[in-house]
Amino acid sequence: MTLATRILLLMLALELSVRAEETFPRPDWHDAPNPLASPHAVVGGTLSIFPGPYPPSFNYYLNNSAFSAEIFSSLYETLITTSPLTADYEPALAQKWTISDDKRTFTFWIDPKARWSDGQPVTAEDVLWTFDTIMDPKNLTGGHKVPLQSFERPVILTNNVIRFTSKEVHWRNLAAAGEFHILPRHAFTNQDFNKINFAFPVVSGPYQLGELKEGIQLKLERRADWWARAYLRNQHTGNFQTLQFRFFAEQENAYEAFKKGQIDLFPVYMARLWVNETQGDRFSRNWIVKQRVENHRPVGFQGFAMNMRRPPFHDLNVRRALCHLVDRDRMNTTLMYSQYFLHRSYFEDLYDAQTPCTNPPYAFDKEAARALLHQAGWTANPATGLLEKDGQPLTVRFLTHDSSSDKFLAIFSEDLKDVGITLTVDKKDAAAWSKDMDEFNYDITWAAWSAGLFKDPEDMWSSKEADRHSGNNITGFKDPRVDELIEKQKPLFDLQGRNAIVREIDGILTAQCPYILLWNINATRLLYWNKFGMPPTVLGKYGGERDAYWYWWYDSDSAAELEEAQQSGAVLPERPPLVQFDKVFPAPVTSP
Repeated sequence: MTLATRILLLMLALELSVRAEETFPRPDWHDAPNPLASPHAVVGGTLSIFPGPYPPSFNYYLNNSAFSAEIFSSLYETLITTSPLTADYEPALAQKWTISDDKRTFTFWIDPKARWSDGQPVTAEDVLWTFDTIMDPKNLTGGHKVPLQSFERPVILTNNVIRFTSKEVHWRNLAAAGEFHILPRHAFTNQDFNKINFAFPVVSGPYQLGELKEGIQLKLERRADWWARAYLRNQHTGNFQTLQFRFFAEQENAYEAFKKGQIDLFPVYMARLWVNETQGDRFSRNWIVKQRVENHRPVGFQGFAMNMRRPPFHDLNVRRALCHLVDRDRMNTTLMYSQYFLHRSYFEDLYDAQTPCTNPPYAFDKEAARALLHQAGWTANPATGLLEKDGQPLTVRFLTHDSSSDKFLAIFSEDLKDVGITLTVDKKDAAAWSKDMDEFNYDITWAAWSAGLFKDPEDMWSSKEADRHSGNNITGFKDPRVDELIEKQKPLFDLQGRNAIVREIDGILTAQCPYILLWNINATRLLYWNKFGMPPTVLGKYGGERDAYWYWWYDSDSAAELEEAQQSGAVLPERPPLVQFDKVFPAPVTSP
């Protein structure tokens, strides 16, 4: 049999194998402009951003942070992506894909135009190598292993066709197989993946790494030769020639740099700054825009994570007592100007007027805390007043990397001391904090988590994930009923049915107190210099401040007007202080 005959037979077998499968995107889908991107956008200029402290790695697979995720999304692509309006799946590296009738087999055809920045084609070998790299036990890819562990090792069918077969039916399987970032095999093979942190010489995405000053600044440069630039869906997005990220360990220092014009965009996470430090000529004359954006961004949660792997946090009564000792109302009122709502849930956006949250709140109550601690065997030493058990005092070590938490911890420390608990603060830089977290070397820490449109509780709450280093189950939470519910929701493709199960999980979590839940906000607060163009929605339907990187553009006319106003003291036209997505973009669209 000749080589040509074998190839023909292989292609015939492939065609026959997909006849029982549904093909995507659907026939009525067509490449079209992004409806949220402005046709007035122009290419060029720089957007300077404060993203936080310098991270321990830009490698999202090793450093599971929002910033590293954004960097990777700029450099690398996934097989499929989602519509900015409907969240339906659309082509990315893959031009089409099929799903078998039994929902266990997923086949992807890589776009023949897809190219790495060095000109080599993106192939199925790259997809397989990336899968193997993530799943390699020696690689510290943590929670990224969780969705892919549902699959057998993918099978390469042709140079640009790869097939994933799941071991189980799971609603997330398409996203798991299609939405991990594909890396270039030829650029990274034979390297220690755990040491690939800051050098990514070969990319496929719309940006590439530019100048890097360690600890100070990173620049991403727009690629004129990005293989997917000509597609209509990518037009008028990623408009800045340079994305400049300026790192500061402390938000206060970053804000001072912003006011001096050294940073263009400053997302506000501190209520004190938003309320008290946005006055003066720069604000009253609209040189700096103060804007609150409300859209459909999923609401995550934040809280004090307690390490349940070690005493005394393995004791539910101790955890509940500590929940009763955080005076959230006082903190919100006195330190945050009542800008936030207090958490009652780990999945806030699963509740509404029709489905209200019934989780009982942990009110600030020292007497309730004392009773719980007494039940746990902690009694006061008459000489010192400190709580002791088996001759050991009750001491809590709080691991932190941000001095903005100091004022909250001072209040927490006062209230702990009043019931006989000593709080010590262990402050480290971001890299050292991350290392301690990966190794479970902490008592309590402050952790904030973003959320997805579709709630997947496995990586954070499954018992199987409790002992995975670099994973997302940082508290070491284990509960057999939660494990049952996680398994129960896996084969459900009905979103409402899954959400009902996740609400039951939420009730168990609230009762078990792996975190001391804190507070959140359902809007994005932005400060930026008035020299940019942007669509009327300002941000996307589901995104936060990072949408500015993709939808905004440098407006040379506005920049000139700003410079002239600063010289003359003139007032610029006001931009709306509140932007509500549904009022600006009221088109009837289908949401998940």
